[in-house]
Amino acid sequence: MVLNLEQVGLKKEGKWILQDVNWKIENGEHWALLGLNGAGKTALLNMLCAYYFPTTGNVNVIGRQFGQDILGERLRQQIGLVSSTIKEKIYGTDTAYQVILSGAFASIGLYEEPTDKMRDQAKQLLKELGCYEYANRPFRMLSQGERQRVMIGRALMGEPKLLILDEPTNGLDFIAREALLESIERIASKKVPSIIYVTHHVEEILPVFNKTLLLKKGTVFAQGESKEIITSSKLSEFFGVEVEVNWNDQRPSIKKRK
Repeated sequence: MVLNLEQVGLKKEGKWILQDVNWKIENGEHWALLGLNGAGKTALLNMLCAYYFPTTGNVNVIGRQFGQDILGERLRQQIGLVSSTIKEKIYGTDTAYQVILSGAFASIGLYEEPTDKMRDQAKQLLKELGCYEYANRPFRMLSQGERQRVMIGRALMGEPKLLILDEPTNGLDFIAREALLESIERIASKKVPSIIYVTHHVEEILPVFNKTLLLKKGTVFAQGESKEIITSSKLSEFFGVEVEVNWNDQRPSIKKRK
């Protein structure tokens, strides 16, 4: 099992950020985590990466029990996290190739000598993610979509047991977004770690994410098979407005009902 949360609650400055969260992810499952801003998504991710510890309940991530096992960097090295916070720390002068290689050491910047195996792995990721043509281009010279692909490659270099993509399409136009989603779909369709795809855009839930968790005001609103969760009636209740959901080519789209 990749993670198991039982009756998890998180209290910060006297306020409950998360309450009664129950969530299980089995090996090989890919989940979409859907919630509006302020739903508690960031707090939940911080907990999964052991930056926060639960106020109540039990948390087990990749076989490590919070409160019993050694966590911190040892746990985070097994989690590939792609987020805007990490992207902002990347050195702009490092090339795409160097950024991906740094993922083998979970470092910002490349300070150790990579092995030939690491170099080969980084080149393979560059090819799989469509980054090979700009492998030697400085990170600061890349487009937003190109940077996101490089960040995903960096996260995969450490061969994580869990890959978390935290709103990876933010700031991308439609064409760049779809190109990135195609890359993510290719990765997810192979034998890769379980993926948690965090978003507040229903249309980004790809067919490979056949499980969805809806998070609202710090609690689990619903979870299960995506096609059973992403429906007009359930999302109308979730968003608090009448919406219509349509599925085309195994991807949902949503619009507000007039």
